[in-house]
Order: sequence, then structure tokens, then C-alpha cells
Amino acid sequence: MPGESKVGFKIRNFGFGVTGKFSGLTGKIVFDPASAANASVNVSVDANSVDTDNNTRDNHLRKEEYFDVKNYPRIQFVSSRITNGKRNGEFIINGKLTIKKVTRDISFPFTAKALAKGYLLKGEFNINRRDFGVGGGSTISDNLLVSLEIVTKKS
Repeated sequence: MPGESKVGFKIRNFGFGVTGKFSGLTGKIVFDPASAANASVNVSVDANSVDTDNNTRDNHLRKEEYFDVKNYPRIQFVSSRITNGKRNGEFIINGKLTIKKVTRDISFPFTAKALAKGYLLKGEFNINRRDFGVGGGSTISDNLLVSLEIVTKKS
């Protein structure tokens, strides 16, 4: 459910923590915790929706040096494998993250909590922005934390 899902990030700029989020999550998630091997995720967010509560910074992030939203309007993740984690309700997802024209393999743990009409999937992972050609030689940290709270519907 796009309106209930959250895609956020944290990064340091000039030594200060900056938080932000993206909206416009769309795609398809097939998930049943009893059958993680048959689960799949293919989702994307609207890169133009970047929101750090600072319009000047957000407009700068939309430019070619950062997200280049004119040429790359979506940030996409496609899973390649989902497995059970060590604890009940915990899973490991492997897949490909595409930002701009760069696709990288990532893997991260997430939890699944049953809701009345679906699941709340929560996880977070670190990426290096330079791996995706984002930000060039700017003053922001190379590493950022991406946090996800995705609400799914039972099919």
C-alpha cells in the first residue's frame, strides 16, 4: 500500500545528520512468511519525490550530479532471493538496487509482522552513494542508511 509505506534515509552532511524520504512507492510484492522461497519483490520509488524538509536541497538533489530525475525518474529494487532469517519473523532479502544507470547487488535483513490485511515489512541497509554515481565530490558522507517500512496486502 503506497500511502502507508515509508522509504527513508539518513546521511551526514558537513558533520550533521540529514534525514529524508521518498514517496510514490509502486510495484509488486508477493510474500507469505510460510514460503519465503516463493516470495518476490519488484518495487520502485519516484526519485523526484526526494524530501529532506529543505526545498533548496531537494531541488539540488534532483539535478544530474545527484539523482538526475530528468533521465532516471525511478529508483528500483528487484529481489533475486528471499530466505528465512535466524529468528521467527526475520528474513534475508537479496536483490538488485538500481539508482540512475547503476545496478548493484544488495542484501539485508527484514522483519515481517502480520497485519489484518497484509504484512508490515521493516528493514534497513547501508549503501555507498558513490557506487551509484550520486553526489560526485560533494561534502556529504559516502555512506547512507536506507530504512524501509513497507505495508503489503494479502492476495
